[in-house]
Amino acid sequence: MEYTGSKYIGEYVDGRMEGKAKYILPTETIYVGEMKDGVFHGEGTLYFPSGSQYDAVWENGLAIKGTYTFADRLHYDEKNWHYCDGYDRRFYTEILNGLKPAGMAQLTNMDPPRKIPKGYYDCGDGFYNPVMRVIKDYRNRFLRNAGRFLSTLQHVFSSSTYKYVHPYVQMYAHT
Repeated sequence: MEYTGSKYIGEYVDGRMEGKAKYILPTETIYVGEMKDGVFHGEGTLYFPSGSQYDAVWENGLAIKGTYTFADRLHYDEKNWHYCDGYDRRFYTEILNGLKPAGMAQLTNMDPPRKIPKGYYDCGDGFYNPVMRVIKDYRNRFLRNAGRFLSTLQHVFSSSTYKYVHPYVQMYAHT
């Protein structure tokens, strides 16, 4: 399947992507690896714009085995995950480089932290502008409208299920 705005560099067999390839999705995520019959198949890596990557073995477009590596080179391990657990709340960079002196608290794993424009909120993949009700990526390019997300939140917080929502989410739902 080819998406509008995507770019494929590789061979075609009977009109389908085949063999070793580089596939750039409209989100700027890049797949480098093997393709078969138009889908990811064999060994391949997804490189995300954030700097993280997912190395996997693919079968008919589905990852059957893989490892995720964050932009700071931290490897995700499903069975032996010790990062930010209930016993050690340090950021990965604090584990690697030690804690900063008193008065120089590290508020995110990114050091120095990302500069958030005044009146915006960091929502994980970009900045949310509550006046315009849009989310722009960290390079100030439009990602999506936030209207559907906000109406979903309003529904959740006006319903009887609100008491079951995590307190952290409750705290930020009213900002």
